[in-house]
Amino acid sequence: MAVQILPVRPRILELESYLEHRSVFLFGPRQTGKSTLLRHRFPEARFVDLLHADTFRELSARPELLRQRLDPAEQLVVIDEVQKVPNLLDEVHGLIERRPNLRFVLTGSSARKLRRGQANLLAGRAWTFHLHPLVSAELPNTSLTRQMLWGRLPAVFDSPMPHEDLRAYVGTYLREEIQAEGWVRSLEGFSRFLDIAGLCHGEQLNYSKIGSDCGLSSKTIDEYFQILEDTLLGYRLSPLRSLGKRKAAHAPKFYLFDPGVARALRRDLTGELSASDQGRALEHLVFVELRAYLDYRRRAEQLSFYRTCTRQEVDFVVGDKLAIEVKRAERITRRDTAGLRALRDDHRVAKEIVVCQEAEPRMDDDGIDILPVSTFLNRLWNDSLCSQNANA
Repeated sequence: MAVQILPVRPRILELESYLEHRSVFLFGPRQTGKSTLLRHRFPEARFVDLLHADTFRELSARPELLRQRLDPAEQLVVIDEVQKVPNLLDEVHGLIERRPNLRFVLTGSSARKLRRGQANLLAGRAWTFHLHPLVSAELPNTSLTRQMLWGRLPAVFDSPMPHEDLRAYVGTYLREEIQAEGWVRSLEGFSRFLDIAGLCHGEQLNYSKIGSDCGLSSKTIDEYFQILEDTLLGYRLSPLRSLGKRKAAHAPKFYLFDPGVARALRRDLTGELSASDQGRALEHLVFVELRAYLDYRRRAEQLSFYRTCTRQEVDFVVGDKLAIEVKRAERITRRDTAGLRALRDDHRVAKEIVVCQEAEPRMDDDGIDILPVSTFLNRLWNDSLCSQNANA
Protein backbone atom coordinates (compact mmCIF):
# COMPACT_ATOMS: atom_id res chain seq x y z
CA MET A 1 0.00 0.00 0.00
CA ALA A 2 1.39 3.41 -0.97
CA VAL A 3 2.06 5.84 1.87
CA GLN A 4 0.19 9.10 1.44
CA ILE A 5 2.46 12.18 1.44
CA LEU A 6 0.55 15.03 3.03
CA PRO A 7 1.06 18.53 1.61
CA VAL A 8 3.10 21.13 3.48
CA ARG A 9 0.66 24.00 3.61
CA PRO A 10 1.92 27.60 3.79
CA ARG A 11 1.32 29.05 7.26
CA ILE A 12 0.60 32.66 8.21
CA LEU A 13 2.66 32.68 11.40
CA GLU A 14 5.79 34.76 10.83
CA LEU A 15 8.86 34.05 12.95
CA GLU A 16 11.84 35.03 10.82
CA SER A 17 11.95 38.75 11.61
CA TYR A 18 11.50 38.11 15.33
CA LEU A 19 14.36 35.60 15.39
CA GLU A 20 16.67 38.37 14.23
CA HIS A 21 16.24 39.87 17.70
CA ARG A 22 15.30 37.10 20.16
CA SER A 23 14.86 33.40 20.65
CA VAL A 24 11.22 32.26 20.75
CA PHE A 25 8.89 29.84 22.49
CA LEU A 26 6.41 28.33 20.03
CA PHE A 27 3.44 26.74 21.77
CA GLY A 28 0.56 24.85 20.18
CA PRO A 29 -1.49 21.69 20.70
CA ARG A 30 -0.12 18.42 19.36
CA GLN A 31 -0.48 17.96 15.59
CA THR A 32 -0.96 21.65 14.79
CA GLY A 33 2.18 21.40 12.64
CA LYS A 34 4.91 23.03 14.74
CA SER A 35 7.68 20.62 13.71
CA THR A 36 6.61 20.59 10.06
CA LEU A 37 6.55 24.39 9.95
CA LEU A 38 10.01 24.72 11.50
CA ARG A 39 11.65 22.02 9.38
CA HIS A 40 10.20 23.62 6.26
CA ARG A 41 11.16 27.20 7.19
CA PHE A 42 14.54 26.49 8.80
CA PRO A 43 16.07 23.39 7.17
CA GLU A 44 19.56 24.50 8.24
CA ALA A 45 18.68 24.52 11.96
CA ARG A 46 19.87 21.88 14.43
CA PHE A 47 16.82 19.92 15.62
CA VAL A 48 16.63 18.34 19.07
CA ASP A 49 13.52 16.12 19.20
CA LEU A 50 12.56 15.24 22.77
CA LEU A 51 9.83 12.91 21.51
CA HIS A 52 12.67 10.67 20.31
CA ALA A 53 13.22 8.18 23.16
CA ASP A 54 17.03 8.10 23.01
CA THR A 55 17.33 11.88 22.88
CA PHE A 56 14.88 12.24 25.78
CA ARG A 57 16.75 9.76 27.95
CA GLU A 58 20.17 11.28 27.26
CA LEU A 59 19.22 14.89 27.87
CA SER A 60 17.04 14.07 30.87
CA ALA A 61 20.04 12.48 32.56
CA ARG A 62 22.64 14.97 31.29
CA PRO A 63 21.23 18.34 30.14
CA GLU A 64 24.79 19.64 29.66
CA LEU A 65 25.10 17.45 26.56
CA LEU A 66 23.10 20.10 24.69
CA ARG A 67 25.88 22.62 25.28
CA GLN A 68 28.72 20.19 24.78
CA ARG A 69 27.45 18.91 21.42
CA LEU A 70 26.64 22.31 19.95
CA ASP A 71 28.92 23.37 17.10
CA PRO A 72 30.27 26.93 17.51
CA ALA A 73 29.16 27.72 13.94
CA GLU A 74 25.51 26.84 14.51
CA GLN A 75 23.17 29.82 14.59
CA LEU A 76 19.72 28.28 15.18
CA VAL A 77 18.64 25.40 17.41
CA VAL A 78 15.10 23.98 17.56
CA ILE A 79 14.20 22.02 20.69
CA ASP A 80 10.95 20.14 20.10
CA GLU A 81 8.59 19.60 23.08
CA VAL A 82 10.90 21.37 25.53
CA GLN A 83 8.47 20.79 28.43
CA LYS A 84 9.61 17.14 28.40
CA VAL A 85 12.99 18.18 29.90
CA PRO A 86 12.52 21.55 31.64
CA ASN A 87 16.09 21.51 32.97
CA LEU A 88 17.31 22.08 29.43
CA LEU A 89 16.17 25.68 29.78
CA ASP A 90 19.03 26.38 32.20
CA GLU A 91 21.46 25.31 29.48
CA VAL A 92 19.59 27.38 26.90
CA HIS A 93 19.73 30.41 29.18
CA GLY A 94 23.48 30.03 29.61
CA LEU A 95 24.06 29.61 25.88
CA ILE A 96 22.02 32.73 25.06
CA GLU A 97 24.11 34.70 27.57
CA ARG A 98 27.42 33.47 26.20
CA ARG A 99 26.54 33.52 22.49
CA PRO A 100 24.44 36.62 21.66
CA ASN A 101 23.97 35.62 18.00
CA LEU A 102 22.66 32.15 18.78
CA ARG A 103 18.88 31.71 18.53
CA PHE A 104 16.58 28.99 19.87
CA VAL A 105 13.06 27.99 18.90
CA LEU A 106 11.59 26.10 21.85
CA THR A 107 8.36 24.30 20.98
CA GLY A 108 5.85 22.89 23.41
CA SER A 109 2.37 21.40 23.47
CA SER A 110 1.94 22.35 27.12
CA ALA A 111 3.04 25.19 29.35
CA ARG A 112 1.75 23.34 32.43
CA LYS A 113 4.93 21.51 33.39
CA LEU A 114 7.05 24.60 32.74
CA ARG A 115 4.89 26.84 34.93
CA ARG A 116 4.08 24.35 37.67
CA GLY A 117 7.68 23.13 37.85
CA GLN A 118 9.02 26.70 38.11
CA ALA A 119 11.17 26.12 35.03
CA ASN A 120 13.58 28.75 33.80
CA LEU A 121 11.49 30.72 31.27
CA LEU A 122 14.53 32.75 30.20
CA ALA A 123 13.53 36.00 31.89
CA GLY A 124 12.38 37.82 28.77
CA ARG A 125 15.14 36.48 26.55
CA ALA A 126 12.58 34.63 24.42
CA TRP A 127 9.29 35.87 23.01
CA THR A 128 6.20 33.65 23.03
CA PHE A 129 4.20 32.68 19.93
CA HIS A 130 1.32 30.26 19.37
CA LEU A 131 0.58 28.02 16.40
CA HIS A 132 -3.09 27.25 15.85
CA PRO A 133 -4.73 24.70 13.58
CA LEU A 134 -5.09 25.84 9.98
CA VAL A 135 -7.14 29.00 9.49
CA SER A 136 -9.35 29.99 6.58
CA ALA A 137 -6.65 32.17 5.01
CA GLU A 138 -4.41 29.07 4.82
CA LEU A 139 -7.20 27.04 3.18
CA PRO A 140 -8.20 29.02 0.09
CA ASN A 141 -11.05 27.59 -2.00
CA THR A 142 -11.87 25.04 0.68
CA SER A 143 -15.41 24.29 1.82
CA LEU A 144 -16.31 25.88 5.15
CA THR A 145 -18.61 22.93 5.77
CA ARG A 146 -15.62 20.59 5.58
CA GLN A 147 -13.73 22.80 8.00
CA MET A 148 -16.61 22.70 10.49
CA LEU A 149 -17.10 18.94 10.05
CA TRP A 150 -13.55 17.71 10.49
CA GLY A 151 -11.71 20.65 12.00
CA ARG A 152 -8.39 21.94 10.78
CA LEU A 153 -5.57 19.95 12.31
CA PRO A 154 -3.32 19.60 9.25
CA ALA A 155 -2.96 15.82 9.31
CA VAL A 156 -6.69 15.36 9.92
CA PHE A 157 -7.83 17.88 7.33
CA ASP A 158 -5.76 16.27 4.58
CA SER A 159 -6.51 12.71 5.65
CA PRO A 160 -8.65 10.39 3.49
CA MET A 161 -10.23 9.14 6.75
CA PRO A 162 -10.52 12.20 9.03
CA HIS A 163 -13.05 10.53 11.33
CA GLU A 164 -10.54 7.79 12.23
CA ASP A 165 -7.77 10.31 12.86
CA LEU A 166 -10.02 12.34 15.14
CA ARG A 167 -11.02 9.24 17.10
CA ALA A 168 -7.34 8.40 17.53
CA TYR A 169 -6.50 11.95 18.62
CA VAL A 170 -9.22 12.03 21.26
CA GLY A 171 -8.67 8.45 22.42
CA THR A 172 -4.88 8.44 22.58
CA TYR A 173 -3.77 12.00 23.19
CA LEU A 174 -6.55 13.64 25.15
CA ARG A 175 -7.03 10.71 27.49
CA GLU A 176 -3.92 8.53 27.73
CA GLU A 177 -1.13 11.08 27.29
CA ILE A 178 -2.62 13.52 29.79
CA GLN A 179 -2.74 10.70 32.33
CA ALA A 180 0.79 9.61 31.42
CA GLU A 181 2.05 13.09 32.31
CA GLY A 182 0.63 12.57 35.81
CA TRP A 183 -1.79 15.49 35.59
CA VAL A 184 -4.84 13.43 36.60
CA ARG A 185 -5.11 10.68 39.17
CA SER A 186 -8.13 8.95 37.66
CA LEU A 187 -8.33 8.33 33.91
CA GLU A 188 -11.92 7.15 34.37
CA GLY A 189 -12.95 10.41 36.05
CA PHE A 190 -11.11 12.50 33.47
CA SER A 191 -12.72 10.55 30.62
CA ARG A 192 -16.17 11.27 32.05
CA PHE A 193 -15.22 14.92 32.29
CA LEU A 194 -14.08 14.99 28.64
CA ASP A 195 -17.42 13.56 27.54
CA ILE A 196 -19.23 16.40 29.33
CA ALA A 197 -16.70 18.99 28.15
CA GLY A 198 -17.58 18.08 24.57
CA LEU A 199 -21.27 18.65 25.30
CA CYS A 200 -20.84 21.99 27.12
CA HIS A 201 -18.44 23.33 24.52
CA GLY A 202 -19.50 26.87 23.59
CA GLU A 203 -21.67 27.21 26.70
CA GLN A 204 -21.27 29.12 29.95
CA LEU A 205 -19.74 26.91 32.60
CA ASN A 206 -21.51 25.72 35.73
CA TYR A 207 -18.86 23.76 37.64
CA SER A 208 -21.31 22.38 40.20
CA LYS A 209 -23.66 21.00 37.56
CA ILE A 210 -20.84 19.53 35.48
CA GLY A 211 -19.36 17.98 38.62
CA SER A 212 -22.71 16.44 39.47
CA ASP A 213 -23.00 14.98 35.97
CA CYS A 214 -19.46 13.55 36.19
CA GLY A 215 -19.56 12.41 39.82
CA LEU A 216 -16.70 14.80 40.65
CA SER A 217 -16.31 17.85 42.85
CA SER A 218 -16.64 21.33 41.37
CA LYS A 219 -13.03 21.99 42.43
CA THR A 220 -11.86 18.98 40.40
CA ILE A 221 -13.87 20.18 37.40
CA ASP A 222 -12.19 23.59 37.63
CA GLU A 223 -8.79 21.84 37.75
CA TYR A 224 -9.64 19.71 34.71
CA PHE A 225 -10.63 22.76 32.68
CA GLN A 226 -7.33 24.31 33.73
CA ILE A 227 -5.52 21.23 32.38
CA LEU A 228 -7.24 21.69 29.02
CA GLU A 229 -6.14 25.33 28.99
CA ASP A 230 -2.57 24.53 30.07
CA THR A 231 -2.27 21.91 27.34
CA LEU A 232 -3.70 24.45 24.84
CA LEU A 233 -6.68 22.20 24.08
CA GLY A 234 -9.35 24.68 25.13
CA TYR A 235 -10.01 28.23 26.28
CA ARG A 236 -12.25 29.80 28.87
CA LEU A 237 -13.70 32.99 27.39
CA SER A 238 -14.48 35.64 30.01
CA PRO A 239 -17.57 37.85 29.90
CA LEU A 240 -17.19 41.56 29.26
CA ARG A 241 -16.99 43.28 32.64
CA SER A 242 -17.20 46.96 31.72
CA LEU A 243 -20.99 47.13 31.65
CA GLY A 244 -22.95 50.26 32.46
CA LYS A 245 -26.47 50.01 33.75
CA ARG A 246 -26.96 46.31 33.04
CA LYS A 247 -25.80 43.52 35.34
CA ALA A 248 -23.23 41.28 33.64
CA ALA A 249 -23.09 37.50 33.58
CA HIS A 250 -20.08 36.23 35.53
CA ALA A 251 -19.48 32.65 34.33
CA PRO A 252 -17.00 32.10 31.47
CA LYS A 253 -17.77 30.18 28.29
CA PHE A 254 -15.54 27.32 27.17
CA TYR A 255 -14.36 26.50 23.65
CA LEU A 256 -12.19 23.63 22.47
CA PHE A 257 -9.34 24.55 20.17
CA ASP A 258 -10.66 22.79 17.06
CA PRO A 259 -14.14 22.06 15.65
CA GLY A 260 -13.25 18.49 14.66
CA VAL A 261 -11.94 17.65 18.12
CA ALA A 262 -15.13 19.09 19.63
CA ARG A 263 -17.26 16.80 17.45
CA ALA A 264 -15.06 13.81 18.28
CA LEU A 265 -15.53 14.40 22.00
CA ARG A 266 -19.30 14.43 21.43
CA ARG A 267 -18.89 11.16 19.46
CA ASP A 268 -20.48 12.90 16.50
CA LEU A 269 -18.28 12.01 13.53
CA THR A 270 -20.91 11.55 10.87
CA GLY A 271 -20.32 13.30 7.56
CA GLU A 272 -23.07 15.88 8.09
CA LEU A 273 -24.12 18.61 10.51
CA SER A 274 -27.61 18.80 11.95
CA ALA A 275 -29.40 22.15 11.81
CA SER A 276 -28.68 22.83 15.49
CA ASP A 277 -25.05 21.79 15.12
CA GLN A 278 -24.55 24.15 12.19
CA GLY A 279 -25.06 27.19 14.39
CA ARG A 280 -22.74 25.86 17.08
CA ALA A 281 -20.07 24.90 14.53
CA LEU A 282 -20.22 28.29 12.81
CA GLU A 283 -19.82 30.12 16.13
CA HIS A 284 -16.86 27.86 16.99
CA LEU A 285 -15.26 28.52 13.61
CA VAL A 286 -15.48 32.29 14.16
CA PHE A 287 -14.01 31.91 17.65
CA VAL A 288 -10.93 29.96 16.56
CA GLU A 289 -10.37 32.39 13.67
CA LEU A 290 -10.46 35.35 16.06
CA ARG A 291 -8.07 33.63 18.48
CA ALA A 292 -5.61 32.86 15.71
CA TYR A 293 -5.90 36.32 14.18
CA LEU A 294 -5.14 38.08 17.46
CA ASP A 295 -2.14 35.82 18.08
CA TYR A 296 -0.69 35.92 14.56
CA ARG A 297 -1.10 39.67 14.22
CA ARG A 298 0.34 40.19 17.73
CA ARG A 299 -2.75 42.14 18.80
CA ALA A 300 -3.29 43.21 22.40
CA GLU A 301 -7.11 43.43 22.32
CA GLN A 302 -9.01 41.28 24.81
CA LEU A 303 -11.43 38.72 23.36
CA SER A 304 -14.59 38.35 25.45
CA PHE A 305 -18.35 37.95 25.13
CA TYR A 306 -21.28 40.09 26.24
CA ARG A 307 -24.17 38.72 28.24
CA THR A 308 -26.48 40.36 30.72
CA CYS A 309 -28.56 38.70 33.39
CA THR A 310 -31.60 39.44 31.22
CA ARG A 311 -29.99 37.27 28.48
CA GLN A 312 -29.03 40.01 26.06
CA GLU A 313 -25.96 38.53 24.40
CA VAL A 314 -23.25 39.15 21.81
CA ASP A 315 -21.06 36.18 20.94
CA PHE A 316 -17.68 37.97 20.73
CA VAL A 317 -16.26 41.37 21.62
CA VAL A 318 -12.73 42.28 20.51
CA GLY A 319 -11.57 45.14 22.75
CA ASP A 320 -13.20 48.32 21.50
CA LYS A 321 -12.79 47.26 17.87
CA LEU A 322 -15.45 44.66 17.06
CA ALA A 323 -18.69 43.22 18.38
CA ILE A 324 -19.68 40.05 16.52
CA GLU A 325 -22.90 38.07 16.61
CA VAL A 326 -22.91 34.75 14.75
CA LYS A 327 -26.12 33.46 13.16
CA ARG A 328 -26.57 30.55 10.77
CA ALA A 329 -29.65 32.27 9.30
CA GLU A 330 -29.89 33.15 5.62
CA ARG A 331 -31.92 36.27 6.41
CA ILE A 332 -31.08 38.54 9.34
CA THR A 333 -33.90 40.52 10.97
CA ARG A 334 -33.86 43.25 13.62
CA ARG A 335 -34.54 40.61 16.25
CA ASP A 336 -31.14 39.04 15.46
CA THR A 337 -29.35 42.32 16.23
CA ALA A 338 -30.97 42.99 19.62
CA GLY A 339 -27.83 42.03 21.56
CA LEU A 340 -25.62 44.31 19.47
CA ARG A 341 -27.99 47.22 20.00
CA ALA A 342 -28.09 46.55 23.76
CA LEU A 343 -24.30 46.50 23.88
CA ARG A 344 -24.20 50.08 22.55
CA ASP A 345 -25.38 51.40 25.91
CA ASP A 346 -22.61 49.61 27.81
CA HIS A 347 -19.53 49.28 25.59
CA ARG A 348 -19.01 51.18 22.38
CA VAL A 349 -17.05 49.47 19.62
CA ALA A 350 -15.86 50.66 16.23
CA LYS A 351 -17.75 47.99 14.23
CA GLU A 352 -20.80 45.86 14.92
CA ILE A 353 -21.16 42.76 12.77
CA VAL A 354 -23.53 39.87 12.23
CA VAL A 355 -21.75 36.91 10.62
CA CYS A 356 -24.34 34.84 8.82
CA GLN A 357 -25.27 32.97 5.66
CA GLU A 358 -26.86 35.79 3.70
CA ALA A 359 -25.73 35.87 0.09
CA GLU A 360 -24.32 39.43 -0.03
CA PRO A 361 -22.87 41.90 2.49
CA ARG A 362 -25.02 44.85 3.51
CA MET A 363 -25.51 47.40 6.30
CA ASP A 364 -28.86 47.50 8.10
CA ASP A 365 -30.74 50.62 9.15
CA ASP A 366 -29.05 50.60 12.58
CA GLY A 367 -25.57 50.76 11.04
CA ILE A 368 -24.77 47.09 11.71
CA ASP A 369 -22.77 45.22 9.08
CA ILE A 370 -24.43 41.99 7.88
CA LEU A 371 -21.64 39.85 6.45
CA PRO A 372 -21.63 36.41 4.83
CA VAL A 373 -19.14 34.10 6.54
CA SER A 374 -16.66 34.17 3.67
CA THR A 375 -16.77 37.97 3.47
CA PHE A 376 -16.15 38.27 7.22
CA LEU A 377 -13.16 35.91 7.09
CA ASN A 378 -11.64 37.66 4.08
CA ARG A 379 -11.98 41.07 5.70
CA LEU A 380 -10.60 39.80 8.99
CA TRP A 381 -7.38 38.45 7.46
CA ASN A 382 -7.08 41.46 5.13
CA ASP A 383 -6.95 43.59 8.31
CA SER A 384 -9.87 45.70 7.16
CA LEU A 385 -11.98 45.01 10.26
CA CYS A 386 -9.37 46.17 12.78
CA SER A 387 -6.93 49.03 12.57
CA GLN A 388 -3.46 47.76 11.70
CA ASN A 389 -2.14 49.80 14.60
CA ALA A 390 -2.55 47.45 17.58
CA ASN A 391 -2.70 50.41 19.92
CA ALA A 392 -5.16 52.43 17.87
